[in-house]
Amino acid sequence: MTGPLDGVRILDLTSNFMGPYASLLLADMGADVSKVESKQGDTTREIGPCRNPGMGPIFLHLNRNKRSLVLDLKSAGGNAALKRMARSADVLLYSLRPKAMARLGLTYDDVRAVNPGIIHCGMYGFGQNGPYADRPAYDDLIQAAVGMPVLQSRKSGPPDYVATAIADRVVGMAATSAVSMALFRRERTGEGQEVQVPMFETFAHFVMGDHLYGHTFVPAIGDWGYQRMMNPDRRPYCTLDGYIGVNVYIDKHWQRFFEVTGHPEMAQDPRFADIHGRTENIGLLYEYLGRVFETKTTAEWMALMTEADIPIIEMNTPESLLDDPHMKKIGFFGEQEHPSEGMLRTLGIPQQWSESSPELRYPAPRLGEHSVQLLAEYGFSESEIDGLLSSGAVQAGESYKAKSCD
Repeated sequence: MTGPLDGVRILDLTSNFMGPYASLLLADMGADVSKVESKQGDTTREIGPCRNPGMGPIFLHLNRNKRSLVLDLKSAGGNAALKRMARSADVLLYSLRPKAMARLGLTYDDVRAVNPGIIHCGMYGFGQNGPYADRPAYDDLIQAAVGMPVLQSRKSGPPDYVATAIADRVVGMAATSAVSMALFRRERTGEGQEVQVPMFETFAHFVMGDHLYGHTFVPAIGDWGYQRMMNPDRRPYCTLDGYIGVNVYIDKHWQRFFEVTGHPEMAQDPRFADIHGRTENIGLLYEYLGRVFETKTTAEWMALMTEADIPIIEMNTPESLLDDPHMKKIGFFGEQEHPSEGMLRTLGIPQQWSESSPELRYPAPRLGEHSVQLLAEYGFSESEIDGLLSSGAVQAGESYKAKSCD
């Protein structure tokens, strides 16, 4: 066994960030993920520096533990091949808009006609009952749609996006959870089902759980936005020689912090004595923290705060994170020899399992690398595979060439 989802077969029709992140998490947990690509390949193949065309760093990290099959789903042969594969698959995961799936004859009704037990999971921009149903969606658009740049602006000036594909990855995680729960229900009932994971609604739930705030009540009894999170002074703090992250949060943290910094009387100040007062006056407190931490070195504050049992950590850069003693001890950043790309730095699987430990099985695939192998595993004969290859419905090997490697 190579993970809790060992034996689960997934046909992955997703590309870009969101869907591949979902299928990555499922693949890391042991699912057998067939990455179904067009002849042009996943768009992320061309992002960033690379040693060989179509094998950029974003693609490599998002698509390990998967195998690549190139199918022309617009061709009769390629479309029929996918539907045949769906007969023995457990999950069909896609990120095309529903109308595109309908044009391909791959709606839930279409697919369950050949496999009533399949989990048919769609990840796309907007729920299909609203006026935005047919709109395209990308991470930046969804961040903007739920107001995240406005919330960021209260900290940093003009509206701004978060510096990672946060909407894509959050929604990808939600889809992973949904697929796993649907599989669990199928184990109980034997029934497949359709699961829809829209980006807009999923990410709005993620963001507004913090920031609906006073408007949770009808009528409202406060403003939008969790004040502590939006305060511009909520940031890593500058010391004499670096930066630290500190989370002085509950009553005992603040009482100890005021004592350590030489102002125990502040713990009795009504503005700071409990979480209600501190929330109302969080700007004053963060300003105070900023001034205080500039008076000592990082090492001095690490020692003082640790002794007082106040949460603190040194701020890493991407470079220093590679040498972080905790990460080095657990081996989070590893190295793996890729058959075509040479030695690569890998990201570890964060979870630990006592009985079904997942592992890194496959490096990210070259385009169409496993087309023949996967078709054979799904029951196609050698002559059938040859016919699909000769017709162009299936592509094998590494014939894809990106325009550049930049």
